[in-house]
Amino acid sequence: MKDAEERAARLREELAARRLDAYIITGSDPHQSEYTAPRWQSRRFISGFTGSAGTVIITMDKALLWVDSRYFIQGEAEISGTGFTLMRLGTEGTPDPGFWLAGNLGKGSRVGVDALSISIASFSALSSLLSARGISLEAVPDLLAPLWDERPPIPETPCFAIDPEAAGATAAERIGAIRNVLREKGLRWTFIASLDDIAWITGLRASDIPCNPVFFAYLFISLSRAVLFTSGGRFSRSMLASLKGVLEIRPYEDAAEGLKALSRGPGYFSPERIPEEFHPILSGRRNVSGRDISTDMKACKNEAELRGMRLAHIYDAAAFVGFLARLDRNGRYDEMELSSMLEEERKRIPGYIGPSFSPISAFREHGAMCHYSADRESNKEVSGNGLLVLDTGAQYGFGTTDITRTLLFGEASDDEIRDYTLVLKGHLALARQRFPKGTRGVQLDVLAKQFLWQHGETFFHGTGHGVGCVLCVHEGPQRISPALIDVPLQPGMVVSDEPGLYREGLYGIRIENLLAAREWEDTGFGSFMSFEVLTLVPYEKALIDRSLLTSEEISQIDSYHARIVSTISELVDPQAARWLSEAASPL
Repeated sequence: MKDAEERAARLREELAARRLDAYIITGSDPHQSEYTAPRWQSRRFISGFTGSAGTVIITMDKALLWVDSRYFIQGEAEISGTGFTLMRLGTEGTPDPGFWLAGNLGKGSRVGVDALSISIASFSALSSLLSARGISLEAVPDLLAPLWDERPPIPETPCFAIDPEAAGATAAERIGAIRNVLREKGLRWTFIASLDDIAWITGLRASDIPCNPVFFAYLFISLSRAVLFTSGGRFSRSMLASLKGVLEIRPYEDAAEGLKALSRGPGYFSPERIPEEFHPILSGRRNVSGRDISTDMKACKNEAELRGMRLAHIYDAAAFVGFLARLDRNGRYDEMELSSMLEEERKRIPGYIGPSFSPISAFREHGAMCHYSADRESNKEVSGNGLLVLDTGAQYGFGTTDITRTLLFGEASDDEIRDYTLVLKGHLALARQRFPKGTRGVQLDVLAKQFLWQHGETFFHGTGHGVGCVLCVHEGPQRISPALIDVPLQPGMVVSDEPGLYREGLYGIRIENLLAAREWEDTGFGSFMSFEVLTLVPYEKALIDRSLLTSEEISQIDSYHARIVSTISELVDPQAARWLSEAASPL
């Protein structure tokens, strides 16, 4: 608590020295990554807040932390006593950070932001908003650098290559596909900062960011050259030899100067992913901006990637069922112990790399914090009656998983059974929906909320996010949420289906499967699509109120459970197979 106050005070000294009236801390890295390496966990360093999203503003007399609904409870708890004030995004009377600055700073004020931690697009939008009020936004060096005495270095973990058969393409083929798009657009080069795009294009992975198999790099692709700016020390000699003729390797810190020298003629870049630091190099030319060319390619998994994703979910289900079969629902555990038990089962699976995100193991009232993460201080005993929200995932050498199951310990209350069943009904409705090609995620979002809405209840996080293949567990551009994202679902896109319900101080419920969008049928009304359910773990039958289900829903659950039994029974030991036979028996 004291550290946060002292760091804010020292930062104010830096502001005074630079004649700045406020400083914005985005909590991001130079690649606008959702999850960051310790080197760039600036939001946590200054405030003590450990969530994956949020914005900090420090003025000469205020310290503010903005978080969305996922982190209202967690944020309040973690900044208590630090001098920070929590700002709840999306609630009545709470302006977003930009509007707060515009409304609370006077004309002539100067606001600073690290030029490497904010994208070109975000800087431009915020600058326009503030300039209308006579406030200037300035891209400055990282002002936390002088305060961060033992700051972690830029990671340089070793790279490894994905099997081209599992990827369905080589780096040369993917670079060639991007060059074809550049030719079609009449452009000569593209510059890419998105780490998962770079990993996908090159077929390389590393572990620079925990749970995200990516590495810090920039990638320049022209019609004749491909230059990867990253640490050369992360490659073995044999790997460097295999990259020869495909990629030139240059130091990470040379990216800006390299871009200046290489970017001749009109090019293409994503202002959403490239930091403001590079803006002077990219502006003033006949360049074209938009979403990275590779992002849409990456989102639509090819047949090899889909095979890998299916295999990952089959193996992952075997590990999960093995864990559930050994779990004593009347026993005594703690939250961290349970997530570790599941990980031990996953470690036995061939091709296991590690978790795809930090596990959420949340018992009783902790489950009401939808992105709660247990630590030594908060680690709650799991015993007696209560619900456990267990949201975990894994990275395998051929696919990525993300699954949430709400597990019952002891006996359930009538409210818990009712709430679980309502959440399950929405989860099922989305999974079985057929829809015309061209449908956006926003058009499907209400399917998962409809039964909760009928009771005056809802949840505030997204219903579904995209998922990468041996990549980031959160992947764009597709989403299923109220956000007006103009991206149609296309064959090969993988999304989550994860409605929930959260009762503060009592319990939380969330059920999550991954779905792959696929073509269904051409009718007289056009081409229609459907979803393939990838996840293969039974629902919690003890929490299902059969009387609230339709015959269609009962049939859907029974068919799903029968598929699970037929798919993974031979992959688990006899004890787990017996447990599965009962857990997945017909309703």
